[in-house]
Amino acid sequence: MESSMFLPFLLVIVASVFQGSFGLGMKFMNPLKWEAWWLVHSAVAMILIPSAWAYFVTPDLFNVLSSAPSEVVVTAMAFGALWGVGGILFGKSVPYIGISLTYGIVMGVCSAAGGLIPLFSMENPSAMPEFPFIIGGVVIMLVGVAITAYAGVLKDKLQGGSGEKVNLKVGLIIAVLSGFLSAYLAVGFSEGKAIGELAKNAGAIARNSSLAIWVVVLWGGFAINASYAIFLLFKNNTWSSFGTPDSGKAYGWAIGAAFLWFGALGIYGQGATLMGRLGDVIAWPIMLGLSLIVGNVWSYLNKEWEGAKKPFNIMLLGVFVIIIAVVVMGY
Repeated sequence: MESSMFLPFLLVIVASVFQGSFGLGMKFMNPLKWEAWWLVHSAVAMILIPSAWAYFVTPDLFNVLSSAPSEVVVTAMAFGALWGVGGILFGKSVPYIGISLTYGIVMGVCSAAGGLIPLFSMENPSAMPEFPFIIGGVVIMLVGVAITAYAGVLKDKLQGGSGEKVNLKVGLIIAVLSGFLSAYLAVGFSEGKAIGELAKNAGAIARNSSLAIWVVVLWGGFAINASYAIFLLFKNNTWSSFGTPDSGKAYGWAIGAAFLWFGALGIYGQGATLMGRLGDVIAWPIMLGLSLIVGNVWSYLNKEWEGAKKPFNIMLLGVFVIIIAVVVMGY
């Protein structure tokens, strides 16, 4: 690997660790209701942290954002909103096909679509010398994700886990749609490059120019997530959950998970920007693939694979395949 590529790849690897770790916070929602916890988490992760980080690294941030072409801002926000819808559909798929299968399908489709949509938006991508490596890497990544998802399904069966299969066909359709829409977070970032250029022109260094893009993309994402949480607060009449006694730990995890979640996106954006013209294409699937490995490491440390030796070995095979995919795309 060229020395100039070391920092970008290191940033994407660090982002993967953050991305694979933020879900830990969701294990500590109680005693808050999901919708109360999620509204706090979304506000911190999608509005407060991105805006504060971008403000400190982008001179005259608000002038940069207000001077951005309106069509770029609307497009970036719209793609952020589509990602928000994808996240909601994730939750809808779980009751049909279980968490492991849903997660595997969504991660596989999201990683592939998030890299391939920007690739095929380029002019004559098949003529690029990198094209076969990118396609090959994405295909290998999909195989690795599928193997790890299969291992998760076997583990759930052995442990008598959750995921009562009510309607496999409906669950699969929702999960694939969730993965496809979730990929638009990466597409929104790619489409917002004009905002990053304005940030650079205002004096932001190259890798930090990506932070201004996330501010706009996540406006759209927050609008969907907050609207859904508020809808549930009214529907379930759970506004009183915010004042639940002994909920300080849950609030702490909501904020901590927010730092991890946007830490992943912020650092990923820096790495993808430094990778150059193909950063949007290869950084996204690499980050999601490696984050799947990190998530399984946490699962192992939390003893979630106890009594499931065969599924665990299958999962290790999936990890190995994902690492091969990363090497191919990195090459």
